[in-house]
Amino acid sequence: MDDVRAIVFLAGALVLGAGCSKKEVAAHSPDPPSGVQIGTLTVTSASFAPNGPMASKFTCEGEETSPALAWSEPPTGTKSIAVIVDDPDAPDPAAPKMVFVHWVLYDVPPTTKELPEGVQNAANAGAGARDGKNDFGQTGWKGPCPPKGRHRYFHKVYALDTVLSDLGTPTKAALEKAMSGHVLAKGELVGTYEKQAK
Repeated sequence: MDDVRAIVFLAGALVLGAGCSKKEVAAHSPDPPSGVQIGTLTVTSASFAPNGPMASKFTCEGEETSPALAWSEPPTGTKSIAVIVDDPDAPDPAAPKMVFVHWVLYDVPPTTKELPEGVQNAANAGAGARDGKNDFGQTGWKGPCPPKGRHRYFHKVYALDTVLSDLGTPTKAALEKAMSGHVLAKGELVGTYEKQAK
């Protein structure tokens, strides 16, 4: 009987442990809980073609102008838009070691359907928009400056069912945690860049 109780206790502990692990993972994901369907936003840009090269003016070799972004109509119930731009190929696409963040923007008004070239930061992104912190330790757009090879830059747009309000200047991870369970739809557009200067 003692053996049976021990087995039951151990099984219960494993189930609880597994449940905790799932919650911890979910807390760091901007997606809703498993099984909840979210919509798709179509993200486009007048600045570069899908999977195409970005001009140097958007990068550290130019003026570091933020590229134009546009997205399809968000679903009913959208209260705000968030934008994250990151590079999963740092420092070298042949041996990536980290995802490097170039832009974190949130609480963009839900009626906004595009960010023209040169928005740069929240001050130009609509009333109530707020800046997060990129991996340069700054707020606003900071353009591609890859040390080696051609990198991909994922421009991600999220439609949220809430206004996140003031999170300070959150990192990408902090923003994703705050968005967890609030994503109604999302989409992304990839641009590429390889340094021209030798």
